[in-house]
Amino acid sequence: MPGPDPAVAATRLAVREHLSDVPEGCVVLVACSGGPDSVALAAALAFEAPRAGVRGGAVVVDHGLQERSAEVADDAAALCRELGLDPVEVVRADVRTSGAGLEADARSARYVAIEAAADRAGAAMVLIGHTRDDQAEQVLLGLSRGSGARSLSGMPVRRDRFVRPLLALPRATTLAACAAYGIEPWSDPHNTDDSFRRVRARRLLATLESDLGPGFGAALARSADLLREDADYLESLAIKARAELPTGPGGNGVDLDALSGLPRAIRTRVWRLLAAEAGAPLADVSAAHVESLDALLTSWHGQGPLHVPGGIAVSRTAGAIVFSPLRESAIA
Repeated sequence: MPGPDPAVAATRLAVREHLSDVPEGCVVLVACSGGPDSVALAAALAFEAPRAGVRGGAVVVDHGLQERSAEVADDAAALCRELGLDPVEVVRADVRTSGAGLEADARSARYVAIEAAADRAGAAMVLIGHTRDDQAEQVLLGLSRGSGARSLSGMPVRRDRFVRPLLALPRATTLAACAAYGIEPWSDPHNTDDSFRRVRARRLLATLESDLGPGFGAALARSADLLREDADYLESLAIKARAELPTGPGGNGVDLDALSGLPRAIRTRVWRLLAAEAGAPLADVSAAHVESLDALLTSWHGQGPLHVPGGIAVSRTAGAIVFSPLRESAIA
């Protein structure tokens, strides 16, 4: 008897490898938009979940940003139910403008909505349908921003209960899997809208693949894996260095000389840890912020206090670096 289509087999195997660690009887959700990547992932979960002794369900997020968005979400939920997934919930994301751009605001709102749905379902794991192509686009966007190793390391396969089983597979595999199932996935019109940076990155990636060779995207994704190992190791050293930093004179802040003595590759990461401890949203602390903070040590001309996201002021005072709420700091 012939086996499943190779693309279907590849997606099922990718999911199977992650379900092996989930306790029997637990709920595993797939975040399904109705697009080819998440549909192929939903179908794979529907097949593998009962064989792993877990319950496979789905959460569909309606961002409310397009006409018929509610109808598209309902169609995706109906497909998930037809595949055999249960529970299936449609949730509305509260997309708020933050100044970071529509893509970032929608992503933040989406993950908040998915987390809440996962909590309601008691889900042990949430599967996300990012592919190797998405990883390559992420790295390309990081390069365009002049980012460091953490940003260029792309998306991890797993962070907390979010898992990306398809991250090693190309988008062509998910398209082929949908075709093998006889499913026509939804095509998001935003994926052809050049006002979004990711769409422009996707088109540029296709051009680079054509000019430099079909393995270019895979090479970017492989570079991300290598950089992630380096970034994880450096961050472990930074956490240790932060824990060992003495307080400044009089018990204020952290000792300036001790911080200055750290290797730059560690110190820049310690700056981010210090900012996060003070209440700064880590995702908003950019490389430019870190460079300005480091200038308090390397190019001190009496400047300050500096401001970082979250209403935090950073000052160099009497042999110490002090982070404090902006409202309590003197503004030079």
